[in-house]
Amino acid sequence: MKKTLIMSTVTAIILSAATIHFNEAPKNFTRIMPQGGSNVVISYYDAIKDAKESVVNISTKKRIKMPNLHSMPFFNDPFFKQFFGPMFKDRLPRNRIERSLGSGVIISSDGYIVTNNHVIKNADEITVTLPGDDKEYKAKVVGKDALTDLAVIKIDKKGLKAIKIADSSKIKPGDVVFAIGNPFGIGETITQGIISATNRNNVGINTYENFIQTDAAINPGNSGGALVDSRGALIGINSAIITRSGGNNGIGFAIPSNMMKEVVKKLIEKGKIERGYLGVLIEDLKGDLKEVYKHKYGAVIVDVTKDSAADKAGLKRGDLIIAVNGEKIEDANELKTIIGSFPPNKKITITYERNRHTYTTTVKLGERPSESSSEATEELKGLSVQTLDENLRKMYNIPSDIKGVFVTDVKEKSAAEKAGIKPGDVIVGIEDMNIENVEDLKKALNKYKGPKRVFIKRQGIPLILVLK
Repeated sequence: MKKTLIMSTVTAIILSAATIHFNEAPKNFTRIMPQGGSNVVISYYDAIKDAKESVVNISTKKRIKMPNLHSMPFFNDPFFKQFFGPMFKDRLPRNRIERSLGSGVIISSDGYIVTNNHVIKNADEITVTLPGDDKEYKAKVVGKDALTDLAVIKIDKKGLKAIKIADSSKIKPGDVVFAIGNPFGIGETITQGIISATNRNNVGINTYENFIQTDAAINPGNSGGALVDSRGALIGINSAIITRSGGNNGIGFAIPSNMMKEVVKKLIEKGKIERGYLGVLIEDLKGDLKEVYKHKYGAVIVDVTKDSAADKAGLKRGDLIIAVNGEKIEDANELKTIIGSFPPNKKITITYERNRHTYTTTVKLGERPSESSSEATEELKGLSVQTLDENLRKMYNIPSDIKGVFVTDVKEKSAAEKAGIKPGDVIVGIEDMNIENVEDLKKALNKYKGPKRVFIKRQGIPLILVLK
């Protein structure tokens, strides 16, 4: 009994030595009505009523040209005709119209509107509806930047209410915000939330990311709309949500207004964004990698593109870039952003670590390639292509000995369509130049001006067309 009592006492002493003291909030407090009184309605209406007038609805139409299935062999197969009937192929749709909805924000009284690139991408027709006005205005694309998912369009209308733009570097998590847009096409809608986080990157949505994260409900159709603070000033352009169901899960992202202003100015001035290009694949310095390097910050080079600016400057896989023009580089996203802020052909100095020694080299930046190798080229506007790969070969039964670029789409009334090029064609040559990839195609189009012979394979049959 004594032994048990002694053990209990010792245990109690040990436990008391490990006790924790909580920082308790005051237990005595008073609840009050905001602003006091029982006849007061808490509202932000007056603060955001002007911002509402600056958010527009955007409707787009894209004509999808259906593949020329009628020329495919199986349509003439007796079994096919017997199973589906001889009139089946005549009932197949030749074209279809794809429609989508989004939002935009008026940034000038003379008709400039900012929205997301993905809202107007590849659209044949863009229509804008102003708040409280049923009239539809045709819009033209001024410029677009897929890497930040921003675009500028313009309508022929004066006296518009341009939104007031805030300095997005001043925002803080916990600030009350409102998302204004056109979710699901039901009309102008306002949702409330707070800023959940700032400077979000590595989300995997855009190439250049510095997102504002918010829990204000952002749903399909809100894209391109406004995220405003409690004054009604624009702090971001609603861009994307993270969701498993397609609806809002309280994790939405907006492009900061400061980034928007920088991109929009360049798009209005030049119609495009010209960015410097280093030609490296990079990663953050994290985990066990930190033990391998002397510096504990920077961007690790994982791969170097052949003949790129980095390759010509002598940078190698495994190098750790720690500074650009003497400015410290914290991580891969910062390096990507800084390099992208320089124009092509700009000479910069890069400081890097290799084998625990620090070096400096001068790099003449190249020009960043266009958003995607499958995008239409300027000379063949309306023609979308991609380099033949194994998936395309299997899907379309293209022999392995055929090399070239696969035509995925041909825009109606384009030069490519007039030449007779069709979806499913493989471009194998232009004049005396063989075409093996998209870069070859671009070089050939720049090399040969005026009418040019285009050599294609259509279902294995060689053809020659003239592109004017």
